[in-house]
This record gives sequence, structure tokens and C-alpha cells, in this order.
Amino acid sequence: MTTDATTDTDTATATPGTTARPAVARTYVTTTIPYVNARPHLGFALELVQADVLARHRRQAGDEVRLLTGTDDNSLKNVLAAEAEGVPVQDFVDRNAAAFAGLRGPLDLSFDDFIRTSSDPRHRAGVERLWRRCADAGDLYRKHYEGLYCVGCEQFWAESDLDGGRCPDHGTAPQTVAEENWFFRLSRYAEPLRALITDGTLRIEPASRRNEVLALIDGGLRDFSVSRSQRRARGWGIPVPGDPDQVVYVWWDALGNYVTSLGYGTGDPAFEEWWAGEGRRVHLAGKGVIRFHAVYWPAMLLSAGLPLPTDILVHDYLTVGGRKISKSAGTGVDPAELAADTGADAVRWWLLRDVPRTGDADFTRERLVARADADLAGGIGNLVHRVVTMVHRYRDGRPPVGHGIGPVAPELARACEESPARIAAALEAYDFRQACAAVWTIVEEANRCVDATRPWESARAERAGDTAAGERLDDALAALLEACRVLADRLAPFLPGAAARVAAQCAPVDGVLPPPGPLFPRLGAGAA
Repeated sequence: MTTDATTDTDTATATPGTTARPAVARTYVTTTIPYVNARPHLGFALELVQADVLARHRRQAGDEVRLLTGTDDNSLKNVLAAEAEGVPVQDFVDRNAAAFAGLRGPLDLSFDDFIRTSSDPRHRAGVERLWRRCADAGDLYRKHYEGLYCVGCEQFWAESDLDGGRCPDHGTAPQTVAEENWFFRLSRYAEPLRALITDGTLRIEPASRRNEVLALIDGGLRDFSVSRSQRRARGWGIPVPGDPDQVVYVWWDALGNYVTSLGYGTGDPAFEEWWAGEGRRVHLAGKGVIRFHAVYWPAMLLSAGLPLPTDILVHDYLTVGGRKISKSAGTGVDPAELAADTGADAVRWWLLRDVPRTGDADFTRERLVARADADLAGGIGNLVHRVVTMVHRYRDGRPPVGHGIGPVAPELARACEESPARIAAALEAYDFRQACAAVWTIVEEANRCVDATRPWESARAERAGDTAAGERLDDALAALLEACRVLADRLAPFLPGAAARVAAQCAPVDGVLPPPGPLFPRLGAGAA
């Protein structure tokens, strides 16, 4: 296979059979880029928050990290939605793309880059470069095609894959489309893809999704259409290089964002640093688009002579009343409105603590509120408030000096010491529930420490003249305060705002802790 002439270091992926990875110092994390035919919904917020946690965790571990998200503007469904509303397409996508970019504040996100496929000058040049590289490899050809096309999915379906003649994802009858398009020789890459996935060079998690991809490959890969006529695309999108009557297929266009955002095709050194060089390239994607991300995209990269992602992490769906959260199905939940109502901490914590590694999760506001009140207000908030209150009550707010956590509460010390490894292992396995559980263990053990040491009894005995009781009180308060500081550190990737508030509550100013205050609101019935 040829190597892209724009760089001396663009090479194909590691030889099949090699699973060793370089020491990780650089991590590139990406989300999918959603269509902007409507405002964001909570299902995409799940992916954003998961990606944000992975990025924050790797930054905390000392990695150089780049977190990318953005919007897929060049979709026919965006055009149809704009026409239905009676507004120019560019105005329509600009407005909705701004709503996606605007999730940064409401969800406490830390993305480093936000790409828009219709207006970012980096994107078209990179898409054209990718097209030409695959053409040079002999993997693009024109032919007449007739098939069943779902606009909602922006893909052709085999009749055997339909559910009662309808799209299994959108429940709509696909359109019969007949035209001459460009096709990509996906069939050429079945064996290389299988080898790279099997030996772990291209890691897909969870294992059930890896097996699903291998089954797709074993079932036979058909070449797929990678362009649409200008007429059917309504003139919206990136023209095919050398064939202006055709528009680049929206999925080819959109998948390219992972490298076009790095300046692929423009000579930008970011491409060398984040894609062609050493380190991890981590894609997050929903189960409904696994074919595109774990089959089409790696095959395109192999054709172009470019490295593959190292990891594809696949999440299941959020549902409402058992139905997939969807803009088109009317089951959307606006994450910005939800965060305005309950707070970013409550939204992030439910998405991370309650959504399983495999299987769909049904959302209700009541479930989110119950989890927030139990874990945040009643758990973390109550613990920190109790500890800081006791330091103020018994030591005038001045943190005492003790002998460490271990002599006071060995299990609490163990929870604190083991939590970094537990969190790292869980996130490596793409299991946010288990990562949150490692944080929660500190809360549970700290509360047990309070109950076991009973500082109020030591304070009473100290007032009665028991010097040893005073030493026990200092040890207990110092251990609990240190545990709260550890908790703030471990919580930071998951709830950055809350972690900062916990840390501030436990940091003395001029030798005295700030007065205790509520860290989280109570959201349920009867809350003030």
C-alpha cells in the first residue's frame, strides 16, 4: 500500500501479530459528530461526558491529551429539516451546531477542538486528500446502483436487514434510489481488518461489539457507495474531486473529521503529533454506527496508507420509556435544559454511575434525582460537611496533625491507595460504573470511619480531661480530612466542578478551613 506523500511518517498500522503498544504519553480522544437536523439530545451527551472523563483522566495521569468533538453538517437530513423549516441550509446548521458547541458549559466539558464539516476550512482539504489517496490505491470506481436508502441513517440497507420492510433504527420505510455513484472497494480489506482486530492492533470494546464486527466481516463485506448525485444531495456537501456532478457521501465526509481536524492534507504538524505519531487514538461511538467506525473507517485508512485508531469504544443507547432517545422519534431530552434544572454534577453522575457498560439504560428525571440526592447530596456532600463541621466545632476550624489514615482506618487507607489503579483499570475497560464505584468506596469507608471513631465521644472525653482522647480526636479528624482531599482528587475526572468545591472546602485559608456549606443541592420532593 502507498504512503501519503504529505508526510514522511504516515505508515500503515502495526504488523498483524504485534500487540505491544508504545509507552503512552499522548492520547487523542474523539466523539462521533452528530447530525444537526435538531438540537442535541441526552443520548449524545452520554458520549460527550464519557469522552470528557477519559480525557480528564489521562490529563491527570500526565498524558498530553486532545479531545475532539464537532458536528456533521453535510447531511441530506439536515437539508430536508432546513427546507421543512423554510430557512437557508447554512443558517439552519449554524444555529443547531451552536447548540452542540454550547454544551461545553452546561455539561462541564473540556474539549480542545470543535470541528464543523460545512464551514471549517481544515475539513474540505482533508476530505479531498483522503479521497485522492484511496483513488490512487485503486479503491474507488463508478457504477450504477439501485438500493433501499434510509435518509435517517444516511445509508443503504439490504432488504434482509429491514424490520418488516422498515429501517430497524428509525422505523421508516427506506426510499428506492437508483443512480450512478462512486464506490469504495471495501471487499478488498476483509482479511486485513479481521487480522488487525483479532490481534488487538485495533481494539474494540466491549468484547460483544468486537465479536459483532468480526461477524460482519465474516458475513462478507460488500463495496459501498461513497458519493451521491448533486441533484439528490440538493447541492449540499463537498464535491467529489474531479467529478463535480457528485457529492462525497456524508459518512465518508464525516469519518474524515478525525484526521481533517488535525490538518491532514494541509501540512499541519498536528497530524504528525496526534495521528501519525506514537500514542493512543481513541474513538467513542454508539452501537448504531459501529459498522461505519469499526469497518468502513479503518478500511478507508488502510487504503490511504494511514494508521488506524488504536481503540474503538462502543456504548449502547439511552432510552425513554423503552424507546431509543432520538430527535426524529420525539423522545429527545435536551441536556442543556436538564443541566439547567438539576446541575451538571447530577447529569454527569447519572450518566456515569447508572448507565451500564453493556445494555441500554432507561432515563427518567426521577432516577437522576434519586441518584443525585443519594450519592451527591446525601453521600459526598454529607461526608465533607460532617468532617469540616467537626474540625470547626472541635478545633476551631484548624486542621489537626495526625498520624495518617492507615493507623486510624486501614480499610479507608486501602480504598484511597487502591483507587487510582481501580479507576484506571475500569476506564481502560470502558466501564464507567466500575470507575465510579472505586470513587464511591472512599465515601463508604470514610463514613464507616466516622461511625467507628466517633469523634464527638473523643471530644467529650477530652473536655473531661482525657489527654489521650484529644490525640485520638486529632488522628480521626486528620484522617477524615485527608480522605476528603483524596476524594476530591479521584472525583476530578468525573465531576470536575464538584471536585473543585470539595478541594476548596478542605483547604485552609490562613490556617482555617472555610465554614462548612452545602456542596450539592437536594433535588427531590421536599427539597428546599
